[in-house]
Amino acid sequence: MSQELYDIAFAMGQTGRGILAADESTGTMGKRLDSIGLPNEEHYRRDYREMMFRTKEAMENYISGVILYDETIRQKAEDGTPLVKLIQDAGSIPGIKVDAGAKELAGWPGEMVTEGLDGLRGRLNEYYDLGARFAKWRAVINITDNAPSVACVKANAHALARYAALCQEANIVPIVEPEVIMDGSHDIDRCAEVTEFALKTLYAEMFEQDVFLEGSVLKPNMVISGTECDVQASREEVAEATVAILKRAVPSAVPSIVFLSGGQSDVDATAHLHLMNAGYDLPWNLSYSYGRALQAAPLKAWSGKKENYDAAQAAFTHRAKMNSLATKGEWSEDLEG
Repeated sequence: MSQELYDIAFAMGQTGRGILAADESTGTMGKRLDSIGLPNEEHYRRDYREMMFRTKEAMENYISGVILYDETIRQKAEDGTPLVKLIQDAGSIPGIKVDAGAKELAGWPGEMVTEGLDGLRGRLNEYYDLGARFAKWRAVINITDNAPSVACVKANAHALARYAALCQEANIVPIVEPEVIMDGSHDIDRCAEVTEFALKTLYAEMFEQDVFLEGSVLKPNMVISGTECDVQASREEVAEATVAILKRAVPSAVPSIVFLSGGQSDVDATAHLHLMNAGYDLPWNLSYSYGRALQAAPLKAWSGKKENYDAAQAAFTHRAKMNSLATKGEWSEDLEG
């Protein structure tokens, strides 16, 4: 089991490929569809994702895995083919979001803890039978004048570690995602401080829960200025600060680190990843697990119309290719034209 988990964890962040996060909840997907004037109906959610999964160049060359939502892992394409099979046939790995969302942490107003551990063992076994070979659990850590508290960070780290252990028991690779949210007026130094604490706390909990690090994947935020900060850090500063924190906090036994885009623009998310891979000697695969930063352009191009398939697939392929180049340190802004 250990070798299989390692092989999958390594492949998920391998140079040149990264993860498509297509695990939006029904409500979140409704907001995406509303932005292009479509109702939040099951067949539209399916058609949009099917369009991406059938994008041959992107899926076969640039996408190592796809995170799915519970609805999506059970869906079939318009022609009756399971969506999971489309992913597998492209040489990509199906995965599944298993957390039940972030809820208010009792006693700590404004802070969140992610729920979903109850019944997780049984759900993981079912998802394995449905084809999932990795899973994802997201923790939400807000930065304010009074947050995050130690209690919040520890509660989320403990839940992530217990989830990871249950995943590995089911022969599923866990993606652990302790996301420090970029909303707020904090500067990059404050983000670095909180991110370092969150990651160190996470790996202390992972050790206590006897998680096999070589069979796990980290999905962190980049160290970045808050959205309302008066002074926004440069791309070079983001890359430097992020690498510094990762080297302090993440064991080299972890095979792959796949970043979330976290509200960055498409190009900024790509540029930051490129600078990290181009400028630093790193002990891990450093890749991407992007949702909106891969999907915004194809969603707009598609707009729910079959006649727009080619344009939407071209937009998806372009963003996936740009991020593939970033994992090699070979991206440049000139290629974005």
